[in-house]
Formats: sequence, C-alpha cells, structure tokens
Amino acid sequence: SRRTKHRRRGTRRQRENPAGPLVKMLWVDKHRPTALEKLSYHAELGERLGSMAEDGDIPHLLFYGPSGAGKKTRVQCLLKALYGAGAEKQRLEHREFKTPTNKTIEVTTVASNYHIEMNPSDAGNNDRFVVQEVIKEIAQSGSVLAKTGAQKKGPAFKVILMVEVDRLSRQAQAGLRRTMEKSSSACRLVMICTNPSKVIDPIRSRCLGIRIAAPSEEEVVGVLHEVCEKERLTLPDELAARIAKASGRNLRRAILALEECKVAQYPFDAAMAVPQPDWEVYIKAIAQDICREQSPARLVATRDKLYELLAKCIPADVILKELCAELVSKLDDELKPQVMACAAFYEHRVQQGSKEIFHLEAFVAKFMVIYKKFMDAMFA
Repeated sequence: SRRTKHRRRGTRRQRENPAGPLVKMLWVDKHRPTALEKLSYHAELGERLGSMAEDGDIPHLLFYGPSGAGKKTRVQCLLKALYGAGAEKQRLEHREFKTPTNKTIEVTTVASNYHIEMNPSDAGNNDRFVVQEVIKEIAQSGSVLAKTGAQKKGPAFKVILMVEVDRLSRQAQAGLRRTMEKSSSACRLVMICTNPSKVIDPIRSRCLGIRIAAPSEEEVVGVLHEVCEKERLTLPDELAARIAKASGRNLRRAILALEECKVAQYPFDAAMAVPQPDWEVYIKAIAQDICREQSPARLVATRDKLYELLAKCIPADVILKELCAELVSKLDDELKPQVMACAAFYEHRVQQGSKEIFHLEAFVAKFMVIYKKFMDAMFA
C-alpha cells in the first residue's frame, strides 16, 4: 500500500542520514578528518602519532602551533587511534565547581567514556580550582577499561584534553604541575596552545612537545580542492590560490571562506572577491578613523567600538595585533618601529592585567599622541 511504501522510504532515508534532513553542518566540521592516515599534510607527524597509539601508552603531550593548523583535529584522531570509535561518542556537559569561598563556577565540557575536553580559562581568575578539581575527579574515577577489566582496545587511563593552556593564570599552571605528578598513572594530559612561551617551564619539561606548523599555501589549496571534490563542486585554481593567501595559511578560515563564496555565488568565478570576516572590516574602519582624527572625542568613540569587539568574543591580543598591522600599513617608515614597540608593550600588559579594555584604549591613546606629534612637525 501507499502507507507501507512511505514508511519504507522514510526508514531508508533515516538509515542513510540518521541525524535527519534538517541537520546541516559547516564544511569545517563535515569534512574534518577522523583518522591519522586521512590527514592531508604533515604525514610524517601522523605516522609518529600512529606509532605512539599502537604502543598503547603516551606521555603528557603539548601540541602547539598557530590557529587553524590542525592541532585539535590531530588530537581527535589520536584519541580515536587509542580508544577506537568510542572516543567519537561525545556528550556536552555543564559542570559546576565551588571555590573555597563557596563561589560557584560553571564550565562547559565535552566528554566521552575515555576523555574529557575543557577550556579552564573560561573560569577566569578561578581557573586553578577548575583544573585541580577535574584532574582529581578523573584520577579517582579512572578509565572504563580499568574498572571493568575489559579486553577492548584502549589503554587503562583517561585523557584530559585542555585547550588554550597558554591563557591559564600562573597559579593555575602551578597547580597543574603539581597534579600532573600525582595523577600520571590514572590519566594523561593532552594540552593545546598557540604560544608555548606562555606556558611555564615545569609543565613544558613534563610534556612531549609536538609542533603543528601552519600548512603552506599549496597545501591549503589542495585541501580546498578535496573539499570541493567531496561536495561535487568545481573550484578554479585562481580562486583557490587567492582564498589560501587571504586566509594567512589558516585552514579553518580558508574552508569557511570557501563555503561563504559558495553561498554568495555558484558556479565560482575566478575573479570573485574573497569575503573577509566582519570583525576585520570593523578593525580596518577603526584604524581609518584613528588616522583621520586624533582627539578625546575620537578616543571615546573608539573605546565603544573596542568594547563591541570584546563583547563579540574577539580576543584582546587578536584585536591589538590586527589594529597594529592596519595602522602600520598607513604610516611613514619613520614611525613604524615606535608604533610596533608600543604595541608590544601593551600586548604584554594585556596578558598580565585583567581589564583588557584599559590596555587597548591606552594603546590607541599612545598612537594618537605619536601620530599627532609627527603630523604637527611635518606641517609646521
């Protein structure tokens, strides 16, 4: 009957796509490699990680490299090589921690039966309590394989994956060093950071450092062609090269730009414009306004715009870096060293302080003073 045929068709569609027809994923997540042998670049590094997974025992690891280089993807592939497909069955959890002063801290984690992923820096100045409590809890619970004694694939320890370790406070890193020694038999720490120089030496000395270099522009172009081939699209070589160059060798950003180009226009045109993130366009407008006028009123208006960028979760160091690069591109060669030294000084202040807006505004004010003096002297 018609009803029976309709049910059969619905069952077949659900079997082909269990998530349902309404679930759509970004290409960055949809085409993310899930195995070490499927990684498109740094093949020798994948082989080393694979040999470590075959041994069944890994030390504490510290993955470092620029954004969009594939650090987290390689960690996920390593977890799958260690524990099998069970590491991909992840769940989102909202956990609460209490400080000694009975203050409640909420942190979102992603966990499976074999690992837990967290970003302790989300807790702010209370990150040291989150680090200690999570490691203590994992060390006491142990792995599922160790509890049941099952002879399944995987070592008898859990993995704690910490991202943005370089944003942890010094107190949290010191506490992390102490707990690493006590709980090394029950769990392993896999940490991800962008700048390893901001991680204290005792932690780096206890970890195996693995550098994930940014892919070359040719490798980014190759990955873009692979994505288009899976999506059954035709990508001109000229457009792929311009996307790779505009992304700054950031693979995540390149794939997002490719998908945005697909939404804007398909078939692709080799001469079409590569879209830029809105926050970059906003920073360029800020730099243009600063160079046009140096006054207290302009400084107040710039403060509001910087507040808006911070409210949109753009990191302060990224704002300072992009703003400095845009300002330097508009300056005379005589002023560039002075402005770069000023930007480096306030970037250090951003890392040391707690109120980021103060240091961003101070950099803008200092630049206005330098630029105003130069213009007055030139037109005197």
